[in-house]
Amino acid sequence: MKPTLESLQHYLQAQYPTVQVVITPQRELQLDVPARNWIDVCHFLRHDNRMRLEQLIDLCGVDYLSYGQSEWDVADVSATGFSRAVTREEPDPFAFDDDDSDQPVFEGQRFAVVVQLLSLKYNIRVRARTFCEDNEQPQLPSLIHIWQAANWYEREAFDLYGILFENHPDLRRLLTDYGFVGHPFRKDFTLSGHVEMRYDPLQQRVIYEPVTIEPRTLVPRVIRAARDSDTKG
Repeated sequence: MKPTLESLQHYLQAQYPTVQVVITPQRELQLDVPARNWIDVCHFLRHDNRMRLEQLIDLCGVDYLSYGQSEWDVADVSATGFSRAVTREEPDPFAFDDDDSDQPVFEGQRFAVVVQLLSLKYNIRVRARTFCEDNEQPQLPSLIHIWQAANWYEREAFDLYGILFENHPDLRRLLTDYGFVGHPFRKDFTLSGHVEMRYDPLQQRVIYEPVTIEPRTLVPRVIRAARDSDTKG
């Protein structure tokens, strides 16, 4: 018999009081798991007879650096466009200033890992999330010994977010080049990147050079309906 989401919610909450369990509007269970309980909870979700979440559908990293600081003000659109597209005054990188008190400091847990799970027996879906305790060097234990499918997903999260997974058998970059510097999905990574590559016909090989993209302002056009007074001669 297929268990109800409400019964599973109470069941999980009784098993792990430190785990926050909610039911989303899409009728899915969502778990917020402390990092210290990550392996225990995932092992329980995979092997418990009432859960039987045998399949890991997805694993991804999340960067909450600018969470809650949305720049898209869609309620008051003006002719200048959205704030994200407006040119700003960038600080001089060569200017020396020993007073950095005005620089924003992120104090919360920045990096998280989210897994999407499916029970083939009960046809239920569960989303589990945990936050890395260290923002400077985010690290979590690998889930490969629970779900083999986590292998390349964890490599992707390491490549794009810099999240390290303990006991991963082959933690290498997956999508970027071998000599790539940084992690491109982090919120503080520059959109244009640091280097660009091209094929040099003289050297007959691919070479890397500093980025030559010229900065430009992209202001979206705002089309408004014409008023009656504008259409009269």
